[in-house]
This record gives sequence, structure tokens and C-alpha cells, in this order.
Amino acid sequence: METKLSFLRVLAITCCFSSYFTQSRKELRTKEMNRENVIQLRPALPSNTIHPSRVTQLSWQPRVFLYDGFLSDEECEHLISLGNANLDKSSSNSSAEAVEQATSLDITLKTENEIVARIEERISAWTFLPKGNGKPIHVLHSWTEEAKQNHSYFGNKAMHLTGESVMATVVIYLSNATQGGQILFPEAESGSSRQSNKIWSDCTKSSQITKPIKGNAFLLFNLHPNTSLDPSSSHARCPITEGELWWATKIFVLKPIIRLNKIISETRDDDLCTDEDDSCPQWAALGECERNPIFMVGSTDYYGTCRRSCNVC
Repeated sequence: METKLSFLRVLAITCCFSSYFTQSRKELRTKEMNRENVIQLRPALPSNTIHPSRVTQLSWQPRVFLYDGFLSDEECEHLISLGNANLDKSSSNSSAEAVEQATSLDITLKTENEIVARIEERISAWTFLPKGNGKPIHVLHSWTEEAKQNHSYFGNKAMHLTGESVMATVVIYLSNATQGGQILFPEAESGSSRQSNKIWSDCTKSSQITKPIKGNAFLLFNLHPNTSLDPSSSHARCPITEGELWWATKIFVLKPIIRLNKIISETRDDDLCTDEDDSCPQWAALGECERNPIFMVGSTDYYGTCRRSCNVC
């Protein structure tokens, strides 16, 4: 009789533990399923995380870096849509003949929505350059052009700033190009160093790594690390010989733009007539006032470095 009671006690304890472990397994399975759902949802959330593994150093002179997949397809399409919206407004103010004859268009994004703001933040995070030193993003569109001429990556002469005018430049491809559109560095060093860096000054020799690929971004520094000017950073692009190309540019100037506007508006004209670099007289004598007026003389959003030597005041 005692043996039977002992057996029943063991059986009862076993049943209790079995029920407990079954319940525990159900709870654990539920937690794992919830965790999987959370992990699956994470990629859908916007992220400004910079992935160093996607960045490739292309050259040290000039200093050029490539970020593979900097923008998503959705972000590229959004910038293109903003460009098209601004294009419709500008087209209404221009003659149909002028629009038809144009081979490229340059639109400044004045819209600061959530997506554009996120892109601006990501650019600053990658370049380590403050947003306050950056001009608005420009969206540009080009279609079939003359094959004999290289073009500015800024779309027009007014925005064709050389390395002596800006601190850094970011070029982002918003679409692929059927043929043409590669970035060029005409003043880059020739010889073996250029071949090893895959930076070319000839469209017929340009590397596939500079081919326009949707979402890719180039970062080039227009100044040496010691802040001296780097002429080799002067860049252009091969003509679009087939198809079309959308891209965006972002430039960073040496001084905060908002602060510059405030200084220019609050300071007397006599006080603005200064040289901010000891080399200004030498640069002016070499003709830099005419070749690089924005850097030397200034503009509405850039305080000229050599106003006195250029005799503008």
C-alpha cells in the first residue's frame, strides 16, 4: 500500500513539473516570436547610421571618397520629385523654346521636409562637417549632350566653384546613366599615382568606379588638411551621350552661412574692407580676384577672404 502511495506521489509531482515546463516552453516561444517580429520591423525604420564598410578611399590627392548606397531608392526618387516640382514652377516662367533647347537644369531645394532633413543630417554625419556651413542641396538633371565637351558638376557657370572657394563637395547620383556622366578630376596628378587611384581626367579612360550609380555618393575635399587650397580637387563630369542623369550636389563653405549673413548685415561697409589671409596680396597679383571671385571677393552668403586686395571697397 505504501509503495502505491509513493508511486502516486511521484506521478503527481511529475505531472506538475510537466505542466510547468509546457507552460514555460509556450511563454518562451511567444517571447521569441515577439522578438522576431521586432527584428523584422527594424529595417523599415529610417536610419542615419553611417556604415564605414561602404566607404572607399579613391584618392589622397585629391582626397576623394565613395559611399556605396548612400541614399535609398526611395530617397533618390523623393529628391527627383522635388526637383520636378520646382522645374514645373520655373518652366511656367520661361519660354517653351528656352526649356526645349536646354540640356541641363539646376534646381535649389528650398523645401526642408523630413526626408530632406534626414539626408542633410546623414551628409554631416559622414563628412564630419556642420550643417551651418553647408549650402542647400542642388538637384540637377541632364540629358543627351555634346560628346566633345566636359561639363561642370554644378550645372552652370555661377555655381562652378573651384577648390579655392569651398571646403568640401558632395555629389550624389539620383539615377543611373546609360552612357557618360562619370566624375573627372582634370587637375589630378598624372602618371602611376593616377592609375592606382582610379581617378582619371579623360572620359575614354575613366574607371567604372566613377560611373553614375543610383544612390552612390562622392565626397571630395577642396582643401588640404592644413586648409591650404588643393587645385587637384577641381572636378567636372563626362557628357551624357545616351539617356539622362539626375544627381544632387552639396557644398560646404569655410564659414557658417547664417553667421556670415548676420555679419554682413550688421557691420559697416568700412569694417568689411579687410583681408583675412596674409597671402591675399599675392593671390590678387596672380589674378585670383577674377578667377575666383566668390572666394576672394565674396557673395551674399560667403564673406570674401581678400576684399581689400581685390579693391572692392
